[in-house]
Amino acid sequence: MREGKFIDQNIDRWKSYLDDSTHPDEQAERFVHLVDDLSYSKTFYPNSKTTQFINGLAAKQFQSIYQSKKLNFSRLITFWTYELPLLFGQYHRIYIFTLAYFVLCVMLGVVASQADPDFVRSILGDSYIEMTEDNIQRGDPFGVYKDQNEWGMFVNIALHNINVSLLTFVMGIFAGVGSLYLLFSNGIMLGSFQYYFFAKGLGWQSVLVIWIHGTLEISAIVIAGTAGLILGTSFLFPGTFSRIESLKRGAKHAVKIIIGLVPFFLLAAFFEGYVTRHTGMPIWLSILILLGSACVIVFYFIVYPIVLRKAGVQIINGQVVLQKNHA
Repeated sequence: MREGKFIDQNIDRWKSYLDDSTHPDEQAERFVHLVDDLSYSKTFYPNSKTTQFINGLAAKQFQSIYQSKKLNFSRLITFWTYELPLLFGQYHRIYIFTLAYFVLCVMLGVVASQADPDFVRSILGDSYIEMTEDNIQRGDPFGVYKDQNEWGMFVNIALHNINVSLLTFVMGIFAGVGSLYLLFSNGIMLGSFQYYFFAKGLGWQSVLVIWIHGTLEISAIVIAGTAGLILGTSFLFPGTFSRIESLKRGAKHAVKIIIGLVPFFLLAAFFEGYVTRHTGMPIWLSILILLGSACVIVFYFIVYPIVLRKAGVQIINGQVVLQKNHA
């Protein structure tokens, strides 16, 4: 192809690239086109001004992409301070249902444990019951939290909790039934577990010890269940979208919520690995950690989204926009 014809075919597009674009997808698309143009131009017109011009455009586009990547740190801040709480706020009704369902499952676990003395053993397992019985006799009922070193316990618990949350979320693909089943089994287990210690006269002591990490851990599992139900209901109730499009949208939102849970699982694992083992800590400190954890969950996932919504903060086309409400 003659150089003049090559220029005529592409000059309008190249001129449009002179205007800066801040959208990452558009920047990437421009750079790919320019690399193709530059490769062709270097092959057939290696010493021409056209090649130099395209090379300059490509360099400028690459620099824009690099700068955008550096700005991703601010994007992360925006995600945690605005996008995630606003996104979760859209699904408060599903969260309320999930929480109520989980509490009901916990109560069923308590009732079943009261009705059948062997139920707790069937749920928690013989080895755990026997180990705990032995610890109680030795005067250290929560000695299980001291068996491993701090770092090893932190890593194992963090991986376990993240796996549980991912499984609870992914099982939501089965119309939400899979997530409901896992919430049911975890709720029954929690109810049986808590009843066991109350039956042994160690109920409130168990609350002050176990719920140091359990407040964040259980809250995060319930929220992971919410993400699973978001996935399931997006397919069952697509609204004005096609089922596939609704499923994609629900999956995108649910994945963001799961990603947002990771710091909470890590903090819960830190508490379980490094703090819970100190069973003799002052009661006021245990209560402070427990209530502080509960306040963080309630504020970030319930109160803060409502505050942002009332302030007019919105997510529009994937971007966080601050829009003041006008009377």
